Formats: sequence, C-alpha cells, structure tokens
Amino acid sequence: MRHVLVDYARARATNKRGGPHKPVRLEDMGLISGDHIGEVIALDDALTSLSKLHARQSQVVELRFFGGCSVKETAETLNISPETVMRDWRAARAWLYRELERKHTE
Repeated sequence: MRHVLVDYARARATNKRGGPHKPVRLEDMGLISGDHIGEVIALDDALTSLSKLHARQSQVVELRFFGGCSVKETAETLNISPETVMRDWRAARAWLYRELERKHTE
C-alpha cells in the first residue's frame, strides 16, 4: 500500500508539472487529497532512511500505518512480541517526526 500511495503522489506531483496522467485516480477512492501529496513523498523518503538504520522499525510503521494492522497482527507478522511492536512503533514515530521536521525546515 505504501508504494501505491507514494507512486500516486509522485505521479500527481509530475502531473502538476505537465507530465503524463496515470489511469488510476486514488483521490476518487478518498485515500490521498491533493493537499497531502508532498507529505506522502516526504514520509516515503523518511521511511526509506529509517529502513537503513532500523529495518524492523520501518516494517512496523509500514504494517501499522499503511497496512492498517493492529499491534497483535504486526507482532504475529514479524514474529515479535506486542511489547516489541509498541517499543519500535514509539521509537519510529519519534524518529520520523524529527526527520520530517528537519526536512520541513530546510
């Protein structure tokens, strides 16, 4: 799901610059509004950076945020405890928040 949303956001950003139109219109599905395209791209970039530092934390974010998985489902998928999921979730959110703030102020 992450890749679908990010590909859509990148295509939409390209369309604003006169690029080709993609046949799938996610705004019709209510997943991303035009106001949040830049945020989705920035989140993807930050998650890519996080995955290089802490791969499991990145997986937790993908499963919880993009996949809509619960803590229990995420734990089962990654074969870790729910407590570890929550620890990774908190650490990843804090790291992503700082990273996105840093990029926003550049």
